[in-house]
Amino acid sequence: MPHLHMKVEGIVLAAGLSTRVGTNKLILDIGGKTVIERCIYGMYSLCSKIIVVGGNRIEEIESILSKYPKVELIYNSDYLDGMFSSVKKGLMNIKEEKFFLIPGDYPVIDKEIYKQMLKLNEDIVIPMYKGKKGHPLLMKSYLIEELIKSKHYNTLRDFVNIKGFKSINVEEPGVLMDIDTMEDYKEILLYFQTKYQNFRDII
Repeated sequence: MPHLHMKVEGIVLAAGLSTRVGTNKLILDIGGKTVIERCIYGMYSLCSKIIVVGGNRIEEIESILSKYPKVELIYNSDYLDGMFSSVKKGLMNIKEEKFFLIPGDYPVIDKEIYKQMLKLNEDIVIPMYKGKKGHPLLMKSYLIEELIKSKHYNTLRDFVNIKGFKSINVEEPGVLMDIDTMEDYKEILLYFQTKYQNFRDII
């Protein structure tokens, strides 16, 4: 399967304010690792580099990520302008022909999801669970210039919907599970504990 051997990079969006959680959700603990570590773990072995776009409280994730050689942390000084500013900042650092993109608060996406997505040679690939679009997104890099320079798109969702995408049905609810509230965090902890009975089995 040649597509698995294409060079691919990752972008993780980690610049948000976490206002509804009340603390920095990216450093919450899940089985002995932080949320941001769990987020990069699924794609880590598949990517040549993972670009984490930080902003608010970037120093809190800097020391955590420094132990991962493939991770490059960059600062988005415009993070208050919203997520799309972080998307663009990440895109400007992509050099390979494909990239994954995911918000940093999706900590329970299985590595197999990333592998399945790479098998599809499509411009844009999105996983779906029970009819709902999830994360990560996989995109070919030739689309970056238009996405950054065009005035027609105010969000990444606008771009994806106009360009069209190939969906891949998965059996993993983790593609929909992000942390917006402490209730979300508790649900994810329960899911994680159920799926991985022994924390030592992973990372």
